Amino acid sequence: MPDIHSKNFIHDDFLLESDVAKTLYHEYAKNMPIIDYHNHLSPQQIAENKPLNNITDAWLKEDHYKWRGMRANGIEEDYITGKASLEHKFLKWAETVPYTLRNPLFHWTHLELKRYFNIDDILQPSTAKSIYKKVNTILKTKTPTDLLELMKVEVVCTTDDPTDDLKYHKQIKQRNGYTKVYPTFRPDNLFFIEQDHFQTYLKKLATTVNFNIDSIESLLKAIDNRIDYFHKHGCRLSDFGISGPISMEDYTLKEVDTILKKQINGTLLTPLEIKKYRSCLLEYLSKSYHKKGWVQQFHLGVIRNNNKRLKEQFGADAGCDSIGDYPIAETLSKLFDKLDYDNALAKTITYNLNPSQNEVFATMMGNFNSSQTPGKMQWGSAWWFLDQKNGMEKQINTLSNLGLLSRFVGMLTDSRSLLSFPRHEYFRRILCNLLGEDIKKGLLPNDINFIGKMVQDICYNNATNYFKFQC
Repeated sequence: MPDIHSKNFIHDDFLLESDVAKTLYHEYAKNMPIIDYHNHLSPQQIAENKPLNNITDAWLKEDHYKWRGMRANGIEEDYITGKASLEHKFLKWAETVPYTLRNPLFHWTHLELKRYFNIDDILQPSTAKSIYKKVNTILKTKTPTDLLELMKVEVVCTTDDPTDDLKYHKQIKQRNGYTKVYPTFRPDNLFFIEQDHFQTYLKKLATTVNFNIDSIESLLKAIDNRIDYFHKHGCRLSDFGISGPISMEDYTLKEVDTILKKQINGTLLTPLEIKKYRSCLLEYLSKSYHKKGWVQQFHLGVIRNNNKRLKEQFGADAGCDSIGDYPIAETLSKLFDKLDYDNALAKTITYNLNPSQNEVFATMMGNFNSSQTPGKMQWGSAWWFLDQKNGMEKQINTLSNLGLLSRFVGMLTDSRSLLSFPRHEYFRRILCNLLGEDIKKGLLPNDINFIGKMVQDICYNNATNYFKFQC
């Protein structure tokens, strides 16, 4: 493949197609701090604060987007998840980059090279070795906190299991740096009652709370214990992200107690029993979050680990997840309606992976808003496979048509990489460009100060007011 010749592809007005869009971005959006309220960064990595040293680890180690791109380009698995050297893996990624044109990977790659390393060259085989050398030289001088502060990341919310002792969060807090790092309570493992590892996990939770879990009463007590612990250490968000449809069946606590004891005793559960247990757990957790004043998040619509061959070779999370087509509207309505009726509905953000359900999610959230909390029910930012220019534009346009874009809490990275924060810039440029186009066409009033304030709210202020982190 011939070289791509482009000087300063990522320029100051990248993605900004009008003078109004440029003004909105450069004067209102660009310098706002970042609140990244959902990601999968490692608290240990941030706490230990050691330089990353190698771009391959920082970029390719857990990046499913890049893995999928490399597989689509015919790269051998040894250079993706295998034992090839770090340099050779990077060179194979560089070989793939020119083929990612019109995939968001091309934009993200060059935004990150520009923002963290001031590199304007296109990554491709002819530039790969020089870029690899330069980036690694810089990375050896940059700690995780350096990288976060460079991007003005004010808040990071990691994703954490209820059994986590949060020791790394404690260490980070003691350092009292610019970036505040808070845990997020994600109890997905409690929902897999039908799987072999459930009893092992239950024992781990029992060890964590220091009492036996042998009934629904003791399980709910353990959940209360861990929610209290997380809250004490700054947690203000929960998350739910299991694959498949969510359950909302009628149940009694006596029924669920019997179901849990059957599982503990090794009896096979029926599909209805599994749904009743999950429904009980979901409702109890949601009400517990409301009591604490937390925000609950629902990531819905993924089919995980589709490729059995790669799962057996590599394990779970090999980058073989895809969009599901599960029915969702009636179940979400039943859950939110029950919680709202009981005055126990927490501030809620939902994210859909199937773009055909954009309007389903956007309209569902509008059913349960509250006069006490502007923007209480949020339809979240374009997620995962939708986290690209077209997906973000569709999410912004749908939210504008069916809700209040002005109350939106904005972007997140949902990433495992410390180098992913230019995605906030990407979103901000797309947002400003859409608003700029509407102003240019006369669809919005040409009041730059008013709309500029709206941009700042979406980029930062709304999230600050919504989450109420104890900074």
